[in-house]
Order: sequence, then structure tokens, then C-alpha cells
Amino acid sequence: MIYKFRVILDAEEDIFRDIAIEEKDTLEDLHNAVVNAFGFDGMEMAAFYTCDDKWNQDEEIPLFDTGDTPGEGLTMGDYLLSSTFDEDNTKMIYVYDFLNMWTFFVELAAIEEPDNGVSYPDLLFSHGMMPSFAPDKEFEADKEGGFHDEFEDDYDEEDFDMFEGDDSFEDYGFEENWN
Repeated sequence: MIYKFRVILDAEEDIFRDIAIEEKDTLEDLHNAVVNAFGFDGMEMAAFYTCDDKWNQDEEIPLFDTGDTPGEGLTMGDYLLSSTFDEDNTKMIYVYDFLNMWTFFVELAAIEEPDNGVSYPDLLFSHGMMPSFAPDKEFEADKEGGFHDEFEDDYDEEDFDMFEGDDSFEDYGFEENWN
């Protein structure tokens, strides 16, 4: 069977690619198809993320094993499309280049019979021009009332000068020019 995906850049403009790929292929094969469809050089790190129907990110599936013990973690190459996507699980998030954070919504649109004479993966449709730079992201932690606001306090620089005017270290025999 052939899986047909719509891969949408997380941007204000409509920029997407429709890709057809064989069900026996892996997430790594889909990664390569996305890289080619959007014109990336393929030299950056990337990851897929499982998500719910509202695109809330969950488990990371990296391109390379990033675990503490080599060979212990699963990578994109370990996940067959046929065991990752089905009628109930149609969505994933894909991030390419962790410095620039090119973020895409990947959605399974159809499962169909292969067309005779077509080699897969196949770019079916392309809409929109890629911007020169990845769209800016607004993270939950950066929003007002977010993560960083929890750590706001009434301290200022004077609070961090705790040893200023304190002669308590003189009792330990340290000399100012000891070396």
C-alpha cells in the first residue's frame, strides 16, 4: 500500500507538500522525502514527535541515537510507517534543524494502492515557496504567565553581594595575596 502524507510548514503562509511513500518504508525514509520535497540539504539533525489530535507534542523519535548507551534508543530507521500510522494515528510533528527549528505538521491523508510505473517516494504536489528563514516560534514558556514568570522575584544586584562588608573569611587564615 501507499501512504499519502500532507506535510505543512508551521507558518502563517500556506506552504505544504504532498508526498506518497510505501507503507514498508521507515520514518527515516519519510524524513528523506520531506528533506528533498522542501529543498533542504539534509545535513541537520531532525526528529519526529508523536502527538495527539490537537498536535500536542509527545514522544521524540530522533534521526540518530542520542541516548546515553549507544544502540539502546530507537531511531527513525526503527519505525515502519505501517506500524506508526493508521486510521486512528494520522498525525506527527517533524522538526528539522534544531538551531532554526523548521517545524512541520505531518498528516496521513490516504492509504491507497500503488500506481503502476511510479517509483516511491513521490512528490505529488507542492504549494508555496519556502521562506529564507524558519518562521519564529512562540513557546509556552515565553508567554506572559509562563514558565519564567514563576521565577520572577524582588531580588536585585545588592542581594547577590552577600560577602560584601563581611569579614568572616578572615578567620580562616586566607591572605589577600596568597600565591
